[in-house]
Amino acid sequence: MAEAVLIDLFSLPANLQNSIQGLLRSTLEAIEKCSAIHAPCVYVMCCQRQGSERKGEQEFFLAALRGFQSPRRRLEVVCAQTTAAALYTIKQRLDEKDLSIIKVILPTLRKGLMKVYVDHLFTAVYQFEFEDLQGISDSESLQISDHQHEGQIQDVAVVRREIQMHLESLPSLKGELTILRSSLIPDDIFLHGFTTRTGGISYVPTLSSCNLFSSSKRRDPQVVVKENLRRLANAAGFNPEAFHRVKVDHANAVCIMGKTEPDDYDGIVTDQKGVTLAAPGADCIPVLFADPVRRACGAAHSGWKGTLLGVSMATVNAMVSEYGCNVKDILVVLGPSVGPCCYKLPHESAKEFHRIDPKCVRLFDSASPFIDIRRATRILLERGGILPENIQDDSITDQSKNITFCTACHPDKFYSHFRDGTNFGTQIGFISIKD
Repeated sequence: MAEAVLIDLFSLPANLQNSIQGLLRSTLEAIEKCSAIHAPCVYVMCCQRQGSERKGEQEFFLAALRGFQSPRRRLEVVCAQTTAAALYTIKQRLDEKDLSIIKVILPTLRKGLMKVYVDHLFTAVYQFEFEDLQGISDSESLQISDHQHEGQIQDVAVVRREIQMHLESLPSLKGELTILRSSLIPDDIFLHGFTTRTGGISYVPTLSSCNLFSSSKRRDPQVVVKENLRRLANAAGFNPEAFHRVKVDHANAVCIMGKTEPDDYDGIVTDQKGVTLAAPGADCIPVLFADPVRRACGAAHSGWKGTLLGVSMATVNAMVSEYGCNVKDILVVLGPSVGPCCYKLPHESAKEFHRIDPKCVRLFDSASPFIDIRRATRILLERGGILPENIQDDSITDQSKNITFCTACHPDKFYSHFRDGTNFGTQIGFISIKD
């Protein structure tokens, strides 16, 4: 049973006010009869016209809805100048109530276009069913532009552009976009940083606001993540069209830019200027690598599994073999990640970290010991030949320069899977070689 109903009247012209009033009332009555026990939220989507037309439209919608608006029925009219703006507003209402099953009642010839909007603005978390709006024939009522006919949508790019323009117009949430930078990586050669959660447009609480990863299991669609990335790129100064993020597998495969891309990989390296590499992290460590001598760089995603599999040294070894880097020249920075103060693993998994160094585990004899994946990463890097002074993590002497904060301890600054659960947001570490 639908948790919400969307009645799409966006394309119906204002000169059919009397017909629309009757149509809307009959549609609402049908919803009432079918939803005697469970009353879904009902949203009426219409076009916000200019001047006197706008005032008249509001009046006739209020007349049509009189007698249906009540706390039980939870009915709301959403007027906007574009379909993208109206539908995105309705998505916000759905997310506020954690609703996922939506019935869309709309004119037949509008269905194809609506599915395009839905595909871009929603993820697989939501379930949609479509029902024809009965009562007004297509021939007499629809004002549909030439790209809206079902089966004849001439340019999906038009829809994408409309969505993009709306998202670009939205204000940033939770303050300004903030980038953390390491003093170890020379900024005359490399552009780099680690993101925080502020300055984006993601509004779902656990994703708010600069979420930089979209998943079928989360409510942030790819278009929102892309807009967050655009804002990050503008602030940091890199080209979002030359942006490459690792394809997380929690293992140790490394992608060499310019060569065949693996299906999945947690490390990536390049010596190409202007190409930005990135690794996500929401407790897992985003690790950045820079060789100022050979002018090569890399990024890796290191969770507890990747740490044990040696993904950081695998990334270092790729830089050495591909670009002739000397391991003693490579600088490594560990970004914000879950600290040993918060992170626990089952005893069996903790044994693996204890073998690396007993100091990587706290309360080892407990069922779920605390684990220090950062210390384990440093130890494995040093064993591989990275100089201790060329690694920056939370052991840095000058804590004013520390950027390896615990993600779980700072909900105002960072996302955390450990803290927030399955619908968590994601920050990234990024690096590129300046032109």
